[in-house]
Amino acid sequence: MKKIALLLITGLMLLSVSVLGQQKSITGYVTDESGVAMPGVNVIEKNTVNGTITNSEGYFKIKVYHENAILQFAFIGFESQEVKVKEKTVINVTLKQSVSNIEEVVVTGYASQKKISLTGSAVCVTGKRKGRRNKPLKGQAAYFAPPAYTLDYSNEKYASVSENGYKEVTKEPLSTFSVDVDRASYTNIRRFLNNGQLPPKDAIRIEEMVNYFDYDYARPEGEHPFSVNPELATCPWNDEHYLLKVGLKGMEIDKEDLPPSNLVFLLDVSGSMNSVNKLPLLKSSFRLLVNELRAEDRVSIVVYAGAAGVVLKPTSGNKKKEILDALDRLEAGGSTAGGAGLKLAYKLAKENYRKHGNNRIILATDGDFNVGISSNQGMEDLVEEERNNGVYMTVLGFGMGNYKDDRMEIIADKGNGNYAYIDNLQEAQKTLVSEFGGTLFTIAKDVKFQIEFNPSKVLAYRLIGYENRLLNDEDFNDDTKDAGEIGAGHTVTALYEIIPVGAKDSKDWISSVDPLKYQKKKYTVQDDYSNEWLTLKLRYKKPNKDKSILLKKVLEGKVKDFNKASDDFRFAASVAGFGMVLRDSPYMGELAFDSLQSIAKKARGDDEQGFKAEMVRLMKTAESLSIQYAAND
Repeated sequence: MKKIALLLITGLMLLSVSVLGQQKSITGYVTDESGVAMPGVNVIEKNTVNGTITNSEGYFKIKVYHENAILQFAFIGFESQEVKVKEKTVINVTLKQSVSNIEEVVVTGYASQKKISLTGSAVCVTGKRKGRRNKPLKGQAAYFAPPAYTLDYSNEKYASVSENGYKEVTKEPLSTFSVDVDRASYTNIRRFLNNGQLPPKDAIRIEEMVNYFDYDYARPEGEHPFSVNPELATCPWNDEHYLLKVGLKGMEIDKEDLPPSNLVFLLDVSGSMNSVNKLPLLKSSFRLLVNELRAEDRVSIVVYAGAAGVVLKPTSGNKKKEILDALDRLEAGGSTAGGAGLKLAYKLAKENYRKHGNNRIILATDGDFNVGISSNQGMEDLVEEERNNGVYMTVLGFGMGNYKDDRMEIIADKGNGNYAYIDNLQEAQKTLVSEFGGTLFTIAKDVKFQIEFNPSKVLAYRLIGYENRLLNDEDFNDDTKDAGEIGAGHTVTALYEIIPVGAKDSKDWISSVDPLKYQKKKYTVQDDYSNEWLTLKLRYKKPNKDKSILLKKVLEGKVKDFNKASDDFRFAASVAGFGMVLRDSPYMGELAFDSLQSIAKKARGDDEQGFKAEMVRLMKTAESLSIQYAAND
């Protein structure tokens, strides 16, 4: 009997050696037809649970275990490919965009979207896909799987957005608003398009689309923590108008030089998070963040469902296994006591407050609060009470179907924070790893813009986006008024469409009124300022201070031709134009998806991560979908 057992063990060992001998490491890159890297592509060894995804450069590395292995490459909106490994160790793949997949989407409800005003809830747009649903392989990350056949967005909530109109300079010479570094709208739009849907209009916040991308602005020098970079050129969608871009660049801080962090992970584990693209993706995303923590950082974990509780007391960042084990144990179930979770998270953050450190709550949720404090106003009141205690807020949104964007935008805006939507693990990598400092460390708070336009040169102006960030002119000098925050290394961009004095189409945009009877206003401009277009003013506070600092900059000189403007200028204009076409804006002129693609392609500049190329692909997808929507209207 012992001899038989010994023979069996020997045989198994030989088999193991044989199998291990067949292991082979495969590397390669995945690009689209124009040769641009594709991040987030699923790479699966066929008929196994073995898989990976491409990184931001389109690169992948995977070990295969069978001599006849076949690798499958899949990405939503593109034709899948299978490649036999055989003797290969390097496999480079080019994926082709799949028009047929888009055309299989059957759209209903679009006509009602065009006819009604969306005031807080998204239009119900239901898509159905033909054939069987492709379920993920056992062990495969389910949030990389294709979407379900029926995609119902009727329960999603978005704050109403009414586009800014033109302001006549002689009547309203000042434009005042708060900065915004939120980027959630762009990734949420990407989610819609990748799932074969055009987004509802109120989901489109153009400033968040523009600010999703990094721009090559000059680094700050001197006493201020950011640089100011204005540029003026002709407008690509209206030959009579000009386009003004104002860009801010925050100072960069090496990860090793960041102050120690007191972080509270506030995680939604309610029943509404029991979905493949919610809690599983949330846990994987936070694993990436945990790997970035240092020994001097401290992490606590608070969860909430029917009630809120602490699942990890403050723990050093070098005890990664302990933190990851706590994440792995989380399961979804129950109702959603979001207000109770916020209160407990603030309590824990204040108890472990680090005086010269980074004190921040990172809230991860779909926003579907339904127990206790759950109204938008209730959440706003709660975070407003707490924001003056030196605790900042980062909000990460997950999921679809019952997604409550309006609530999360409020929590981030009112809680001295930023807001991102995580639609895949690649976005988690970008937000929580690549932009670690900007996401988690504030270099300036309550940052406000105020621009005074010169009436001798500018007849009227229109701020593009920032509709939910407008301030009264008197708020600019009021240090008690809350405004936006800028993180380390972040860029912030604002665009204005300008009607110059003498524009032939001015009467099409500016309504006339009868002359005043009791008073007359006459504007004169001193000769010393005749070459100036505007004066830009900014106010900001240092993170630990309550008194604001003023910064001024004057823009003067000639207007550039659009085609000779910087890559940053032209690309930002293409992003804004993309948002305007998606919104069917009355200000978009003759803009169309194809012309925007041309502008964006030529202005991509250094696109090492491939995010700008991805937007061009999204433009193509939106163009195909708009044709299908029109056919079903």
